[in-house]
Amino acid sequence: MHIHILGICGTFMGGLAILARQLGHTVTGSDANVYPPMSTQLEEQGITLMEGYDPSHLQPEPDLVVVGNAMSRGNPAVEYMLDRGLRYTSGPQWLNEHVLQGRWVLACSGTHGKTTTSSMLAWLLEDAGYEPGFLIGGVPGDFGISARIGGSDFFVIEADEYDSAFFDKRSKFVHYRPRTLIINNLEFDHADIFPDLAAIQRQFHHVIRTVPATGRLLAPVAVPAIDEVLAMGCWSECERFSAAGEPAQWQAKSLSADGSEFEVLFEGQSMGTVQWAHTGEHNINNALAAVAAARHVGVTPQTAVASLSRFQGVKRRMELLADIAGIRVYDDFAHHPTAIETTLAGVRGRVDAAGVGRVIALIEPRSNTMRMGVYRDRLAASCADADAVIWYQPPGLDWSLDSVIENSPVPARLSSNLDQLVAELVAELRAGDNLVIMSNGGFGGVHQKVVKALEQE
Repeated sequence: MHIHILGICGTFMGGLAILARQLGHTVTGSDANVYPPMSTQLEEQGITLMEGYDPSHLQPEPDLVVVGNAMSRGNPAVEYMLDRGLRYTSGPQWLNEHVLQGRWVLACSGTHGKTTTSSMLAWLLEDAGYEPGFLIGGVPGDFGISARIGGSDFFVIEADEYDSAFFDKRSKFVHYRPRTLIINNLEFDHADIFPDLAAIQRQFHHVIRTVPATGRLLAPVAVPAIDEVLAMGCWSECERFSAAGEPAQWQAKSLSADGSEFEVLFEGQSMGTVQWAHTGEHNINNALAAVAAARHVGVTPQTAVASLSRFQGVKRRMELLADIAGIRVYDDFAHHPTAIETTLAGVRGRVDAAGVGRVIALIEPRSNTMRMGVYRDRLAASCADADAVIWYQPPGLDWSLDSVIENSPVPARLSSNLDQLVAELVAELRAGDNLVIMSNGGFGGVHQKVVKALEQE
């Protein structure tokens, strides 16, 4: 079958393309932004990529068009597809029908940590010999690829609450029919499609309705937004976890200030100690969810805890890009004030434990919710654990960051010129500093520019 994918270079659709190719289909795709690393990953899989959305990309006509959720009416390829009556579907629907049907699906959902938690969970199953399939919105260091069919009935998926397509406004995860469901946290996000938190909660309850009675739901305690969803009805087993000391079946006892060492407890009994290169309470929380989910399919907590100590992390999630003259440069996919806050808290713990160095944050507010200014009043406080922060005002941002600078609890400044920003930043950095670059986009290649400039220094 020839499948053509519209919006193929997004992390989800790119992963779907890889799965389709591994199933033996001929796969082509169009996107407005065809560039590495996704383009390279896809081309290595034998997938033909086309720049833009010219109707000619659909000639000769494919057997099926899979439409990404970034596509909308008025797009030339979409209009041609509809006019010609081509067979089409959404990415999540295709996944349900051709990959997930009949498999044990382990879905990782929540406002934050989906990519990291699903990467952890896939690794725990892999290290235990389960050979899981997976589709993750990032590239796990333990696999080097964002998706694979796998060699067993187990499939780990990053379960996103964003909508499925222009013709299907249900959240993607409603299509996945998980047997094991993690809801890691729940906050208002995606203001471009959801009017309020209640609308998001309804979608989360829709997916809870699909979990069988023999399935299992895993969620943190003391999260009112999740408790409210569960109060709407839950028909499955439910286990709760806590990395902050609240009573729960799964708990973590931190043994270091930065979260790099902690003990996992199940029903009050120690399951072992994790020692790893990652930091922050949020990652401990992610780890508890992954260990609990792995136990549902038969991986013992002791085995999972040992595997976590070998977890390599995910690209763009506090990924260390370079360590030059004692200056560490990190890339982090921060998209929300909570993500910024928890990430910087983890780095602060590590710096304080070392007793030397500074935490410098360079942030581009790029997500749709950020661009709409929904969280403008929370951004300043989210950087309290940094020693200094530089906010980048990207083109097209609909509001001014001046108020964020004025209300910042730490020294802060604003920049709209990337080249000038890099020059000033490199001149200020010194040995021991930790520069955390935060954006859910390419950020104009600033990561590479900073690294190159430091190397020249």
